[in-house]
Amino acid sequence: MKQTEEIKVRAWIEKLQANGKNAFALEILEKELPNYSAIALKRALNRLSEKGNIISVFKGYYLIITPQYTSKGILPPSLYIDGLMKHLDRPYYVGLLNAAAFHGASHQQAQEFFIFTLLPALRPTQKKGQKINYISISEINPIFLIDIKTEMGYLKVSNPILTATDLIQFEKKIGGLNRAATVLEELVEKINPEQITNEIINRVPVTTWQRLGFILENILEQKEIANTIFRKLQEHQKKLYRIPLKASGAKNNFETDERWKISINTTIETDF
Repeated sequence: MKQTEEIKVRAWIEKLQANGKNAFALEILEKELPNYSAIALKRALNRLSEKGNIISVFKGYYLIITPQYTSKGILPPSLYIDGLMKHLDRPYYVGLLNAAAFHGASHQQAQEFFIFTLLPALRPTQKKGQKINYISISEINPIFLIDIKTEMGYLKVSNPILTATDLIQFEKKIGGLNRAATVLEELVEKINPEQITNEIINRVPVTTWQRLGFILENILEQKEIANTIFRKLQEHQKKLYRIPLKASGAKNNFETDERWKISINTTIETDF
């Protein structure tokens, strides 16, 4: 009986693959093979997992391991994140270093995959050395996202200007401001003043705009984009208060950039 279960499940998975699918939910398998109990199906899935044919990346959600990824035992996140988030019924976008890489700023390779999604928070997952880090935010506006085509469909990715602001706002998650500035040095080629809309100005904290504007103007010498940010902040009557460049650093007795109201409490160096 055990062999029959496994053969049946394997055949069902092969049919999925033939139809261009690379993942499935346990609940779908249970619906489509109603003659087998949930326990029997889970036993069959466990055996296929042990053989490296599939892997569970989230409770009740399995990836089908295609031959080109057999040695790794898992698919790249870009091939399954969209399907997983649809399964979880969560809006999302790929952000930070991963988004920057999609926009051509691939100098800094990410050791983990960063996904922004809504509360309640999702715990990070780690499978076969692959870490998915979920960052919880209160709102996701699709106008700041773009669809990137992958082998298996599309992936929602933050546009260049949202990626830039996230790199500054969440700099601790990627290794600090030096790394953020290094990525921005490449990413800025994909940013133009038209992307700095009223909507994005109001979505991002003023403190993030201050730090980003300072870095663009004084470190990366991108004065046109910096000027656009400053002008938009003035138009929206965003008050700039004195803040430290490095949020977690010391705050007093440092030179202040009067335009951006930034206390220069750290030295930023890029890798280029």
